[in-house]
Amino acid sequence: MRRTVIGVMGGTEADEATARLAWEAGRLIAERGWVLLSGGRRGGVMQASVAGARAGGGLTLGILYGDDRDDAADGLDLVIPTGLGAARNVVNVLASDVVVACRGTGGTLSEIALALRFGRPVVLLDFDPGAAFLDQCAADARWALAKGAPEAVALVTEFLRQVGRT
Repeated sequence: MRRTVIGVMGGTEADEATARLAWEAGRLIAERGWVLLSGGRRGGVMQASVAGARAGGGLTLGILYGDDRDDAADGLDLVIPTGLGAARNVVNVLASDVVVACRGTGGTLSEIALALRFGRPVVLLDFDPGAAFLDQCAADARWALAKGAPEAVALVTEFLRQVGRT
């Protein structure tokens, strides 16, 4: 049976609170045996979630914006350099069973919109771009808000249960 992949999306830059949440989410994802997927860049949510997953003993995968694998976040197990730029966001969401979105900017918002458009559930971790935006992404958009990492992982578990992945 294939492994469950949870994408953790967020900005290359993150404040301390957001980085801490991403780290904890990564650790909890790994402890459940799920693969953590990120945009793979050094810094911010991407680096923090990878570090958390590594601390939790998990497998990490980075789908890179550019074509240089040396630009990858420290601790990634698998590095996929795409050279696709922002188009790699489509790969990020299609490879994820569920997306956890932390605070970010335009790239993160595009990943949220793409995930909902392609039928991937989204858990927003201490990040609320607004129901008006989220509900416009898809007629059957599945999303939920979480204040902390344990709540986010509980919501991920529920979304996985709904599609028979647990």
